[in-house]
Amino acid sequence: MEQLRDSRFGGQGMADRDAGDGARRLMAFLRDQYGRRCLTGQQIGVASTPELDLIRETTGHYPAIGGFDFMDYSPSRTERGSSGKDTELAIDWWRSGGIVTFCWHWNAPQDLIDEPPDKSWSSGFYTKATTFDLARALADEDSDGYRLLLRDIDEIAVQLARLQEAGVPVLWRPLHEASGGWFWWGASGPEACIALWNLMFRRLTGLHGLHNLIWVWNGQHADWYPGDETVDIIGEDIYPPARSHESQAGRYRLARSFSAEDKIVAMTENGALPDLDAMAAEGALWAWICTWYGEYVYERGGEDGRIAYSGKHTEAERLRAFYAHPLALSRDQLPDLASYPLAGELRAAEGGRA
Repeated sequence: MEQLRDSRFGGQGMADRDAGDGARRLMAFLRDQYGRRCLTGQQIGVASTPELDLIRETTGHYPAIGGFDFMDYSPSRTERGSSGKDTELAIDWWRSGGIVTFCWHWNAPQDLIDEPPDKSWSSGFYTKATTFDLARALADEDSDGYRLLLRDIDEIAVQLARLQEAGVPVLWRPLHEASGGWFWWGASGPEACIALWNLMFRRLTGLHGLHNLIWVWNGQHADWYPGDETVDIIGEDIYPPARSHESQAGRYRLARSFSAEDKIVAMTENGALPDLDAMAAEGALWAWICTWYGEYVYERGGEDGRIAYSGKHTEAERLRAFYAHPLALSRDQLPDLASYPLAGELRAAEGGRA
């Protein structure tokens, strides 16, 4: 397969020019592994979070990457009683040796329809559950809509700051799947969504001084790409039919075409796991694979409702083979990422040995 080496990234820095030490070291590790190994990953659930332990129980390994969500920190949810816990869970995961990625199912700042069952406030990140107009809010910086956008971003900045203070670099994946239109941040088209991405980038890195973020863009269409200067990694979310394990090489090549640079490309959500041998043979070794939660991992059975691994999307034997594959990296195989060497440090070390 095509091998991607460090030289391919030689001219690239990071989207945040002031990226902190932890983010730079994690990015260096990802670049070193890209094209050589695929990191295993697993998103946790919302109401319950059995996924990570169940993967360990089934395969003998924890995934390298744990996926978390700021959904329940959205102000239009917290004002209705929601309470987030993912920040604490993510800090514990990092301290246990894992890599942290966050998405944000951002409940619309206002104008929730709140008509159960499918338009309730708890579904307020879906376009169908809100009348919030992103383009209109962005067009008037004096409007309530614009002010509430800033309020919400600032609330999430509080959580990202907690992670930064704990030394946790974050694979930060906001505004995901925008081009699909099913989330409100994609309902006003690419121009508005790109403007929101850039607003968020400036506000988090500039106003809030958050430099622990690796910016993962997951818009899934070239027209929605905000530009290389604010993107570190490109993500694709892929849900094939159950037990369909193709490499998804076509989507991989499409994602790589979005940038003029050689950006790292990851499968940031998936249902059935792709086959690692096929990925290698077809030149599509995704940087990481992060399986979605719930039915993609477990089922409840028996009278006591006990949780067990579900082979509905990926059979247990295939899951075990994936985690045991020499191309796969699990948590126990990760180095100490807080001290992972940067390119300059490697050159200095090599010079010293000479």
